[in-house]
Amino acid sequence: MEGEEADLLVIGGGVLGAFHAYHALQRGLRVTMLERNSLPRGATVRNFGQVVPSGMDPHWQRLGRRSLQIYKALQGETDLSIRQQGSIYIASDECELALLEELAEINRQNEYPSELMSVKQCCDRYPGLRSDYCKGGLFYPEELSLNPREMIHRLHRHLQTDGNYRCSFNSGVKELAEVGTGQVVAVTESDKRYYAKRAILCGGCEFRSLFPDLFLRSDLVTVQLQMMRLKPNRSQVLPGNILTGLTIRRYESFSSCPSWQSAQSQNPSDEFARKWGIHILFKQEEDGGIILGDSHEYAKLGQEADLGFNLRQDITDYFVREGRRIFYLSHWEVDACWMGQYSQTSDPSGIFRETIGDRIHIVTGIGGKGMTASPGFAENQIGEMFS
Repeated sequence: MEGEEADLLVIGGGVLGAFHAYHALQRGLRVTMLERNSLPRGATVRNFGQVVPSGMDPHWQRLGRRSLQIYKALQGETDLSIRQQGSIYIASDECELALLEELAEINRQNEYPSELMSVKQCCDRYPGLRSDYCKGGLFYPEELSLNPREMIHRLHRHLQTDGNYRCSFNSGVKELAEVGTGQVVAVTESDKRYYAKRAILCGGCEFRSLFPDLFLRSDLVTVQLQMMRLKPNRSQVLPGNILTGLTIRRYESFSSCPSWQSAQSQNPSDEFARKWGIHILFKQEEDGGIILGDSHEYAKLGQEADLGFNLRQDITDYFVREGRRIFYLSHWEVDACWMGQYSQTSDPSGIFRETIGDRIHIVTGIGGKGMTASPGFAENQIGEMFS
């Protein structure tokens, strides 16, 4: 609470900040969290809710696999909406199928469980999958799905059961500095002061406003995506995370495959998908609604306004049109469309980390890896800070 010194002050209540708080509490540390909004409203609640280490490069896959363990342990303590139904990558042509076969061998060497599936096995597991699209699949049984709009709120409620945790929502930070010896102070927009031994800044908005010169010198890029949700369909069950051909051609894990370069040179000529950075993913929620997307646009610092703010009907139409090529569904009625933004470093496999003085740590720009890798990454980060 205000005026009381914590061991760690976490600024930003999204998935990255929340898991830094969680791991600090696991060490018995006193934690104060400050969140600008009444509840997290950014990238954490605007994504698929897929926990898919399978798509990541070796470094991030290790962190993602650790995250699977952390999520499962937490689900054993409280219902975070986490379901272990696995992930599947569905090949649409022979090039993509070869990549799946090669990645299955890499997985075997890395001891990450995966299973090649025939067309029949895929169609049996995923009702409505079109056999004229599917050439085979690669299934990861350990991977998880969650409801991102529920998980983060339930996680916050769980953190609040720890007597060492204090959280203040509607508390945007306007000043963050070291004071005296071994102490930092955060001053909120309502002029409340919060003290701690260390602070970690996970909120992009605060980074931009608190340390503008450093922010502008960073290599962060803004990524804007568009997604949609189909109205509930209870007559058809699509378990887990479903990733398709364009995803196979996009995700970092496949770049380790021997035929990667050859497959890229034979990339299907779909100018619209290339222009808007589209790949097609499906995830069915517990009420039967299906999330479908997504697109990607990029802007350098200072050029974010060029992205605009309108939802594009042609992108929504493309999602549905391509979705129909992959699945027969009983309906394709759109329930909602939305836009999200996140930041990433110019190298998508990176993350922005900077320490100001000795006790203020900036950690942001995790990009599209946040939901999958934040639990494992934050565990390592807290270990380094409080070793």
